[in-house]
Amino acid sequence: MPTMVDVQDKAVTVRHARARSAVTLPEAVLRGLQATGTTRGVDGAAVDFRTAKGPVFCTAIIAGTMAVKKTSELIPFCHPLPIEKCNIEVRLEGNRVLIDCSVSVTHKTGVEMEALTGASVAALCVYDMCKALSHDIVIGETRLMHKSGGKRAFDHEEEFV
Repeated sequence: MPTMVDVQDKAVTVRHARARSAVTLPEAVLRGLQATGTTRGVDGAAVDFRTAKGPVFCTAIIAGTMAVKKTSELIPFCHPLPIEKCNIEVRLEGNRVLIDCSVSVTHKTGVEMEALTGASVAALCVYDMCKALSHDIVIGETRLMHKSGGKRAFDHEEEFV
């Protein structure tokens, strides 16, 4: 029978997790994004692409952060957690948007699902923000890259495919 894991006897520790998602953009989308211009930072450097819906990366960061906080509402057996830190980084490498979602909590259970959910929803948001340019966008691999603070630490430093 499905059930939530009993964590009452687990130790409270600081727990961290980082997940990564990749979104592959076709050349037409890259050209379209570059043609619409970018949002500029305080120093004048380009920090984000814009579509008719607004800044792509900033919106993905907001969506991913919201998803992290609502993971226990989406995944049936996840414990609701008082998230202490959530950081989402979105960057363009070649024709891929790479999204890293790092989450921390001091609790009896880890935040792997929160990090995976945040990265996944941010990737879905990138798709949504860019779909008017093409439906050939591919949401690819999502992977847990790191976890610490529980019984088993995990570091996946291999090349992200």
